Amino acid sequence: MAVADAIFSTASLCFSRSSSKRLKNRRRGHGSRTHFPSSSSPPTPLLINQTPTIQTKHQALDQVIEDLRSSLSRGVKVEPQIFSSLLETCFRLKSLHHGVQVHRLLPPNLLRKSSDLSSKLLRLYASFGRVEDAHRVFDSMSRRDGSAFAWNSLISGYVELGMFEDALALYFQMEEEGVEPDDFTFPRVLKACAGMGSIQLGEAVHRHVVRSGFGANLFVLNALVDMYSKCGDIVKARNIFNKLPERDSVSWNSMLTGYIRHGLLIEAVDVFRMMMNSGLEPDSVAISALVTGTASLKQGVEVHGWVIRHGTGTSLSVANSLITVYAKNGRIREARVVFDEMPERDIVSWNAMMQTYSEDPEALRVFESMEESGQLPDCVTFVLLLSTCANLGLVEEGRRVFGKMKERYKISAGMEHFSCMVNLLGRASLIEEAYGLIERMEFEAGPTVWGALLFACSLHGNVKFGQLAGERLFELEPDNAHNFELLMNIYRKAGKLEEEEKLHNSRQGKKCRNLLLLCCTQEVQTHFNVALQINGGCTGYHIRTPNI
Repeated sequence: MAVADAIFSTASLCFSRSSSKRLKNRRRGHGSRTHFPSSSSPPTPLLINQTPTIQTKHQALDQVIEDLRSSLSRGVKVEPQIFSSLLETCFRLKSLHHGVQVHRLLPPNLLRKSSDLSSKLLRLYASFGRVEDAHRVFDSMSRRDGSAFAWNSLISGYVELGMFEDALALYFQMEEEGVEPDDFTFPRVLKACAGMGSIQLGEAVHRHVVRSGFGANLFVLNALVDMYSKCGDIVKARNIFNKLPERDSVSWNSMLTGYIRHGLLIEAVDVFRMMMNSGLEPDSVAISALVTGTASLKQGVEVHGWVIRHGTGTSLSVANSLITVYAKNGRIREARVVFDEMPERDIVSWNAMMQTYSEDPEALRVFESMEESGQLPDCVTFVLLLSTCANLGLVEEGRRVFGKMKERYKISAGMEHFSCMVNLLGRASLIEEAYGLIERMEFEAGPTVWGALLFACSLHGNVKFGQLAGERLFELEPDNAHNFELLMNIYRKAGKLEEEEKLHNSRQGKKCRNLLLLCCTQEVQTHFNVALQINGGCTGYHIRTPNI
């Protein structure tokens, strides 16, 4: 229902209730005689005597909810359809704020009994990533086996948040409760399988697709192509693609991006040509995927030429991909031309251009232009800027950028930001300051942070902090030989040959222990395999671990 319809419905409801009350009062005062209101009776304020104003959809929705709140406070009974229409409007206008207000006005018993209201409220919460709120509504539903709508909404919410295990658990629960899936269920579930990279689960869902009668549904088949390509079985993805009764842009794009993901550029180009020969014009998704996957500058230029001839160069995603491919091949001037000719830019555009200037102070000027344009930076922006400052040794600029990130833009520093700052300070021989920064971190420093400090100590021969960094890295990455080599190099430069020899011997001893463990593991596996061959399984068979 549109906002205007919702306003009219609420207003009419209030008017009907108000008129009914006036009639009842007159009956009480005049016995059986019915007196109708004269033309001079006061008008209903909700409907007339209101100054017409131009309202946005959100302002109109504000007014509807306020009218609804007022009606409820006066004891007016509101039909469930009004709440249902309002929740639908909140979803279409992408307004969680209004949806929460409607939820507060909803009688709990009505919400619990009405699967329609619960499903729409649940969908609204899930679409905004509020899956905990959505699941609470889901759990309170008195009945949820009549339709897959609520299940689909909650599964979709989990998938969009990357909570693939939760999405699949809900799908299996759906099966257990006997709820019939529909053509919206399987694409979401298959996306969860792809996110987990589990081809076994994907194949199980595929079998369910066939049993449920959706084996010829294009929407579901496109999801199968995407799932198999993301799970590593590009051959099966192509087999399904070849059997599609018809193909839309999603079908072609799924196959195209699948080949590019597997590094099969020749096959990707072949699919691109087939797509054009079929009469379907490649969209920005297909072109961007092809540009990003090009292995050589020549191929990138050819695609760029095709883009210009067909007038699709103004697409945001295509232009961003062209900037990336030119930057990857060191063609900074061409990347800048594409950037300057863009009619609009998003954060990806600005970040791509800053990455192009990763070893040039121009990156900082691009950032200043981005600020002037009103585009807000993200955490990736500051990783790129701090990395550039580290590459160029711009310590003061790096400090300023790091401070601006936290103070002006309220972006919390992550592991990569601290790694860049430690790298910047360490390269400038400010190793003690770099270590102090690590000490002030609000979370445990990871291998990239300590690795940056160890590398800086190796450059400048700092034994004290090199030992500290090395000890932490040996705990975090015990099998990384590079860390041992860096610390031994520090000892060698400082003339601490005894410490170098001890570390070398420790490393060699660890290698021997790992080799011995590997041999023992292989021998145990051999015993286990023999057991399987003799007994047809491991039941009742005692596996004896060889003596070490």
